[in-house]
Amino acid sequence: MKLWTSGPKGAETPVVTIDGKDFDASPVTGAFDPAFFAGGGPDKLRAAVEAGDLTAFSAEDGARIGSPLARPQAVICIGQNYAAHAAESGSEPPENPIVFFKHPNTLAGPYDEAFIPKNAQKTDWEVELGVVIGKQVSYLESKDQAAEAIAGYVVANDLSERAFQAEVSGGQWSKGKSAPGFSPLGPWIVTADDIDPHALGIRSWVNGEVRQDSNTRDMIFDVEAIVLDLSQYMQLEPGDVILTGTPEGVALSGRFPYLKAGDVVEVEIEGLGRQRQVFSQA
Repeated sequence: MKLWTSGPKGAETPVVTIDGKDFDASPVTGAFDPAFFAGGGPDKLRAAVEAGDLTAFSAEDGARIGSPLARPQAVICIGQNYAAHAAESGSEPPENPIVFFKHPNTLAGPYDEAFIPKNAQKTDWEVELGVVIGKQVSYLESKDQAAEAIAGYVVANDLSERAFQAEVSGGQWSKGKSAPGFSPLGPWIVTADDIDPHALGIRSWVNGEVRQDSNTRDMIFDVEAIVLDLSQYMQLEPGDVILTGTPEGVALSGRFPYLKAGDVVEVEIEGLGRQRQVFSQA
């Protein structure tokens, strides 16, 4: 099952795709938000489709695709979760997950215009697997319990401003991570029962040239290990999204230039779709 949205920003229609058919999910929910996941929304959508309670949905030509996730309480990020990326960042692979946060208002649609922040010097791309939490959990005891807490998966671009992140950070990373629109999500959330997240191709391109080309099996900490670990330190809530780290091939490596106005970034994860952002100067 795929969850996605279509329409102008702030007025998107929630859509569910089951067995290749698109349905307007509005009779069940106004948005794929924390309340939707807390209330068993995915199961309700399946039941509504089976009962014939939802009408077919057809997007107008050129209609905007919005973020499939709305108003999460937290955007939780894992740093340096691929060994080769840790190395290109000048670090040893971490022994424990590195955690930082992005402001929830960084969410954007997968094809929305993206902006290089004012005074930015080193704006970077980072394709990442996003994990959407489906229920409130804390102090999980096993990876099996962690897997049960996951509602689905989504493509994310963890956009970063490296000068803000490292040079004026005060010792943490969030200054370089929280500019408006710095977390494009989508095009869809794929529910956890429909995809295996452990061996997915993960790639990015800038102006048509490959930058990252890896696989989620190369994660240092897999998705269940991340959820299990986080639950020891915070209460995860329905609709929270966890960005699980990026592979090597970013501008921080020194092998590629940082982004500038006019650049086009594309990111893709096997089975989860592809994004495209054209950059402008804020």
